[in-house]
Amino acid sequence: MNRVAAAVCAITVAAIAVVAASAVANARGTDVVIDHVYGGGGNPGSTIDASDAASAVAIAQIQGTDTDTSPYVGRTVTTTGVVTAAYPTGGFNGFYLQTGGSGGAPDATPGASDGIFVFGSQSAAAVTIGESVSVTAEVQEHQGTTELAFPTVTKLDEPLPAVTAGALGWTALDTPAEKEAHEGELLAPQGPFTVTDNDDTNVYGSLVLAAGTAPLVQPTDAGTAGSDAAKAAVADNARRAITLDDGSTWNYAVFGSHTGDPLPWLTAENHPRVGAAVTFTAPVVLEYRFDAWNFQPTHQITDAGTDVATFADTRADNQHPAAVGGDVRLAAFNVENYFALTGEEYVAQGLGTCTWYDDRDGDHVTDNRCATADGSPGPRGAATAASFARQQAKIVTGINRLDAGIVSLEEVENSVKFGQNRDAALAGLVHALNAAAGSDVWGYVPSPDAADLPPIAQQDVIRTAFIYQPAEVMPVGVSHVLSDKSGPGQSFSIAREPLAQAFAKVGASAEDAFLVVANHFKSKGADADGMFDGCVNGGDAENTDPAYDQGAFTCTRVHEARDAAAFAEATAAAIGTDRIFLLGDVNAYTHEDPMQELYAAGYTDLGSVFGPAEATYSFDGMSGSLDHVLANPAARAMVTGAHVWQINAQESVAYAYSRYDDNARQLFDASDPFAASDHNPVVVGLTLVLAR
Repeated sequence: MNRVAAAVCAITVAAIAVVAASAVANARGTDVVIDHVYGGGGNPGSTIDASDAASAVAIAQIQGTDTDTSPYVGRTVTTTGVVTAAYPTGGFNGFYLQTGGSGGAPDATPGASDGIFVFGSQSAAAVTIGESVSVTAEVQEHQGTTELAFPTVTKLDEPLPAVTAGALGWTALDTPAEKEAHEGELLAPQGPFTVTDNDDTNVYGSLVLAAGTAPLVQPTDAGTAGSDAAKAAVADNARRAITLDDGSTWNYAVFGSHTGDPLPWLTAENHPRVGAAVTFTAPVVLEYRFDAWNFQPTHQITDAGTDVATFADTRADNQHPAAVGGDVRLAAFNVENYFALTGEEYVAQGLGTCTWYDDRDGDHVTDNRCATADGSPGPRGAATAASFARQQAKIVTGINRLDAGIVSLEEVENSVKFGQNRDAALAGLVHALNAAAGSDVWGYVPSPDAADLPPIAQQDVIRTAFIYQPAEVMPVGVSHVLSDKSGPGQSFSIAREPLAQAFAKVGASAEDAFLVVANHFKSKGADADGMFDGCVNGGDAENTDPAYDQGAFTCTRVHEARDAAAFAEATAAAIGTDRIFLLGDVNAYTHEDPMQELYAAGYTDLGSVFGPAEATYSFDGMSGSLDHVLANPAARAMVTGAHVWQINAQESVAYAYSRYDDNARQLFDASDPFAASDHNPVVVGLTLVLAR
């Protein structure tokens, strides 16, 4: 058979010693599998004469030395090796082949890889890991990976020497050339690894790992923008990151085609959380695919994948927050779009229209975009009553286990925007908390009178709020909102106004009060233009290139920090206390410009003092703190400890209410606090002094 038609075919021929691999001396095969064989660069309208074009070439020669492109691209070659990984399902449609006897030390082909991907769905289904085969195929580059495409595969009667998984540390491969030298090889990863990103696990089944014992760090959580410390974090992140894939290209999300196939890695018992230590239980293949370096399992993962890797159970240590001392705890908790008004109710009441995020059966789960006819924003939480019940259950569990005397909440529905009492949703949350606790444990701080608030049109649909435990503390006086900075062009025109409330220990006098100010500054998200003109105050010298490293609207957040600090000082003076706490989601990492403003005003970030390695947020695989509790010197004297309760930012979103019934593997559990939100709560211990 001198010519192979350029068409889809798979021919198994028994006891044929040589077809397209006659140049390989020991290719005395028991059968041959021929995939789609195309010539002329993969043109299905042409044919190739494999017996004429093929020449025996070692895999290392095909891969080449110190290059990311094979010197044999476009040529048909024959090579032999041992099958190290096979993907007959999952979309890879191929297998990995490695030179027999390679992988051990010393490296017999330094600078060149001994492994290569063979693309062919029929052959992938025909080979078995550990088999010795001969392959005749065209050399191609696909998404940065050298591969043998549309192969003729012959199984060898005489097995080649076994492949040894190379014992390599990921960070030891510093340069692209050093990584290329092991592309496609079987490796036994050395040293510790930690999960640093699970954002894509519920979609593509991949996890990003960080070599070492800690996740990757947001650069501006390590140092100021553009500083040596921030630059070092960028370099360290690039050096340590590596993806652990699932051996497939499947999309498991509702917009994909495999929602009926259970998610890999994630189960009700197996939680690959950010920060979890990873233990490899089997070798993996190092590959470059989809513009990233990957550890690829040798087969598709369709379950928890414990035969490839296991993950430390970090939930066990976070069932409850750690002790922080003191006699009262103060906490900040972003509850991620807690809206008692569901999207369906909003539409049914004729308030506006909504688009939705649906589950795999087409049932609404969360609101995508709700708005009035003139574009005014509507609710942005649960779409249905059932979905809201699931959301609220986790939030209630989280707050009750947090068990703080005072909790600052962010992203609570501002019910006045929907024609209700401003505190309607907040009151509903407190009712749910008390129902779950079994008694009236919680109360809430009422909003100021309408005359002491910004006009309704200037208020956001989400707001800050305070809940507290009346058995531990009592509000002193009424609450206060910064009400004169929400007009057009002002700092809080696109953010949530600070909310201040004085508290004292039950039984104390007003002289013992301390002020707590809840904050939720403008977020970092924006379109491309917003990255540069985000300062609603008109822009100034601070809106420079380093601010770009801090996300959109950095200049706006700087002004918000100044105005919040001034508001806090004025309010504290009016009620007669010198003890001030600023807390909440300031949407700024620890060393960013807004935080620098607060440091300059005399405030200390308590998380940095007591738990500098504890992050409140994870974004793009990097951990850092957007949520803070800060104290002025007088308030700092009350503090006994601080802790970030790691229940949310470390979780895959697959466990959240918003992904309910997204996939055949149901992961939502209303009885635990994990994935209740996207931010971790921060809790601080306080000693409340009576009659100073």
